Amino acid sequence: MKLLFTISIFLIAITSTYSQSLGYQDLGILFSQNDEIGSARFTGMSGAFGALGGDISSININPAGIAIFNNSAFSGTFNSRNSAITANYYENSTTNKDQFLNLSQAGGVLVFKNIIDSEWEKFAFGFNYRITKDFSEDIYARGNSGVATFTNFPLDNNDPAFEYNIAEEQIFSTNYSGKLSEINIAMSAVYQRKMHLGLSFNFYELNFSQQSQLTEFNTDGNGNNLDANLYQENYTNGAGASFNVGFIYKASANFRFGMAYQSPTWFTEIIETTNITDNEGYFGDTEITVSNENTIYDNTAGGFFPSQEVLYSLKTPSKLTASAAFIFGKNGLLSFDYMIRNYQNMKLSNDNFAQENQFFQNQLRNTHSYNIGSEWRFDKLSLRGGYKFEQNPSKSSKGLNNLKGHSLGAGYHFGSFKLDFSYNNSNQNSTYNFYSGYNVNPSELEIDNRTFTTTITLLL
Repeated sequence: MKLLFTISIFLIAITSTYSQSLGYQDLGILFSQNDEIGSARFTGMSGAFGALGGDISSININPAGIAIFNNSAFSGTFNSRNSAITANYYENSTTNKDQFLNLSQAGGVLVFKNIIDSEWEKFAFGFNYRITKDFSEDIYARGNSGVATFTNFPLDNNDPAFEYNIAEEQIFSTNYSGKLSEINIAMSAVYQRKMHLGLSFNFYELNFSQQSQLTEFNTDGNGNNLDANLYQENYTNGAGASFNVGFIYKASANFRFGMAYQSPTWFTEIIETTNITDNEGYFGDTEITVSNENTIYDNTAGGFFPSQEVLYSLKTPSKLTASAAFIFGKNGLLSFDYMIRNYQNMKLSNDNFAQENQFFQNQLRNTHSYNIGSEWRFDKLSLRGGYKFEQNPSKSSKGLNNLKGHSLGAGYHFGSFKLDFSYNNSNQNSTYNFYSGYNVNPSELEIDNRTFTTTITLLL
């Protein structure tokens, strides 16, 4: 499964000069990511369902797959994610661990057979809710870069004023929360028992927030100390839509192939409310204390909390998926998906985003990814496994910054219902630059996500 918060914003430096929070180019990439969350069968095979179908979560890859169902079915999925992010910052390493529980998928497929006398033998209608991306993550880093950025006390009455330009330590923490969720409505039909055609419409709800705090401990070299805290926050909400179209062709009883296109997601109105605005020269809530003064500088004293609202639009990358599946009778199967996403065609609008859009065109690339999955059946028991690879969109990224993951799963058919389980582990290296505009190295991140998924499917 995808880094469920692929912070891979990922090797991309923050562009807001005074901001420790994510810049708009980073948010654009983040909101374009897809964790491929789905049913336990789907995740147990690393999402390789483009030519396979027969699972409600295949709507997200190729809507033609819902016509593979022989009977109507409904399913619901819970997942538990254990996240560990290790931040390495100037030879100091810290690890932050979290656990998150979600209702990650719920949907169903209605199958109609032989309702008209023609070569169209089967029709299927599908609907599905899922979490496209779970943003929840925490990063904590501490160390000493040797660079002090808070060097003066605003209430200093000394002449000349003291200069606290010797850095002793920096501490940075940031918390992400929220989700990008979607509802899929799909239709599919089978022509002459070989060609499966499908179309889906997808509707998205975006909720994202980030709270960041930077703390510096500096000194003037004469025994006087300065402690500074900068707090930034933003809250983002929006809605979007896209569509998928695809086909699956059964070339023989043992081989099928498919192709699917997913349009860009058009977020026509994203609203961000943030405290990252100029407040006495500081971009965020700021508090500074010094050891040789009895006063505290606080730019929010008296309940003054300035904020600004930004309204913008976003077009995310489209995706093309080519798929193949080998079916070994009732014994097992092997499935393969290959995806291309055109990150260079991303676009922010409704504000002055010329620099960000130029970044998308010049610094990002079209990515290549693939998923491999397999399933083997032993009477009513099924065993599964999979592997996935996803290329980092940044042209400057290295091999370690690509996402790699593997999965295992099992399921049991009880007759009127099925119970499925999966385990997924994904790893990726990344960076976070919380000192934009200064000669300070970013924090190196090692990200590990382990997800346990459970699905119950009712068969009609």
